[in-house]
Amino acid sequence: MADDHKLVNDVQNLTARLAEARTSVERRFVGQHAVVEQVLAAILSGGHALLVGQPGLGKTMLVDTLSTVLGLDSNRIQFTPDLMPADILGSEVLDVRPDGTRSFRFIEGPVFTRLLMADEINRASPRTQSALLQAMQEGEVTISGEHRPLGRPFHVLATQNPIEQEGTYPLPEAQLDRFLLQIDVGYPDRDTEREILLATTGVLQQEAHAVFDPDSLQMAQDLIRRMPVGESVLNAILDLVRSARAGEAEAPDWIEGTLAWGPGPRAAQALMLVTRARAALNGRFAPTLDDVEAMAAPVLRHRMALSFAARARGETVDSVIQRLLGDRMRAAA
Repeated sequence: MADDHKLVNDVQNLTARLAEARTSVERRFVGQHAVVEQVLAAILSGGHALLVGQPGLGKTMLVDTLSTVLGLDSNRIQFTPDLMPADILGSEVLDVRPDGTRSFRFIEGPVFTRLLMADEINRASPRTQSALLQAMQEGEVTISGEHRPLGRPFHVLATQNPIEQEGTYPLPEAQLDRFLLQIDVGYPDRDTEREILLATTGVLQQEAHAVFDPDSLQMAQDLIRRMPVGESVLNAILDLVRSARAGEAEAPDWIEGTLAWGPGPRAAQALMLVTRARAALNGRFAPTLDDVEAMAAPVLRHRMALSFAARARGETVDSVIQRLLGDRMRAAA
């Protein structure tokens, strides 16, 4: 009973702190409430996120603001086709001392940071992409046979331009699965764009302030995993993920000719984590079906592929997810 009371107090303190963090981020990154929520949910869940959107929508500003608010040092890598693994991981150089002795010294690459922005990740070669994604998954890099751990927490926010595909190397499905969420960043509506113009073109610019530091953020991530999940939410997650796989008992008949492949268990794990994080971001002690519905698309859209016939019919992955949600949420309710 005492442990339950402490958990409630801890979650209550965390929700207050998250409300302050969210307000601080949105002071600079105006109007994109869902994007801010999803990015914060990914980080609170201990994962990485892929931001997909056209240039000029503030993705770089968002990462810079998050660095300040979360108290994390950050680096940015602009990915290009000629970028090599050593350019991001680091390399050993030979030092020659005045007495003539020689030794190798390791120079850390930009991946040795707490928050890394991988800008236009699909412009790098598959070899370089794999080097970064391996570091993301393992939390360390191996140079000359020596394992060098990255700091904790460590998060990658990668960006991708959905329009310009010339000279790019699309991430393979297995590597996309390493990202906890794919967050689509769209154009702002008229009122939001008006706010952006007023907030960013004057003499005084809004500033964010630190709310977390690496230790307190890691404690928050641990607390998210301790939040309870009700049976109805757990079943809704299982039903939704399994319904997107042809041949499963939960899958509707129309899935067979619509999806080429569906999400694996990692999708269900991701959905369990980010629904908890979203609940905390909205001041609640446990996730609800609304959290499942809100986080389904960013969790699933990069873990599913449409069949040729579905693409020919004009279907999209997001429309399939919404159709599945309609079926599953009605059943869960």
